[in-house]
Amino acid sequence: MGTPSKEVELGQANLIAFNRAQAHWSTKGAVEEADGCVLCAGGSWLPVVANSAFRTGPAVEGSVLIAHAESFFGGFARGFSVKVRDTGEDDGLRDALQAAGLEQFGSPVPQMLILGPLPDHKGVDGVVVERVADEASVADCVGVNAEAYATYGMPAEVLPELFDNAAALVDDPAAHVVVARRDGVAVATAMIFESDGVASVQWVGTVSSARGSGLGTLVTTVVTNVAFERGATSVTLQASPMGEPIYRALGYETVYRYSEFVRWPKPPTSS
Repeated sequence: MGTPSKEVELGQANLIAFNRAQAHWSTKGAVEEADGCVLCAGGSWLPVVANSAFRTGPAVEGSVLIAHAESFFGGFARGFSVKVRDTGEDDGLRDALQAAGLEQFGSPVPQMLILGPLPDHKGVDGVVVERVADEASVADCVGVNAEAYATYGMPAEVLPELFDNAAALVDDPAAHVVVARRDGVAVATAMIFESDGVASVQWVGTVSSARGSGLGTLVTTVVTNVAFERGATSVTLQASPMGEPIYRALGYETVYRYSEFVRWPKPPTSS
């Protein structure tokens, strides 16, 4: 694909910006930034997805990131996760995480990117795609993804906790969410998040009863094209195992893969 390195770096920066914003879409979220570390606590205890630690560049030592993360997330009695790219620049970070006892979670995840809009989707019979503009529609999207991500073992309470400040999401000018409805019932959803002239696709999900009907392709196409219509120079996403073949068929290409290293929360001590 010959992806410009600038677009790859902007995609990484967008991932950090998205996690920073997501922390504000919950009443239990918080963000701390210090010494090149960005620590994003979402509304849920779950280390993966909800509680992420990033460094803003390779000059930040892994030991520094870990120390800040242990202190920050420990204050919430939570664990946290750190993403490590397979491009070589995070090799020292990987070593530091392993030395500190963090565990690799699951298989490496593709970071995918596309540089131009997609052909318009012909639609799915009986399905209407709407832009989300109120808290009730946010709740519908949360319900879709709570069921959709249960496939991967995500506890049912995580999505409602992550988005319990729905008004903040509705009012966020960088976030644009769509919901697909069949007979008025929400069956699929997707989001884009903008930063620095690029965007990312986030929280794509389809209820289990509607899978296989092309809804994932539909909502991904819609939000991707919304991003380009709004002036994005590229759009990225982090692909789930179920979503990866859909995104590849659309034209997204993998620019790297990252591994997720997790510090699981410690159980409370008995008194």
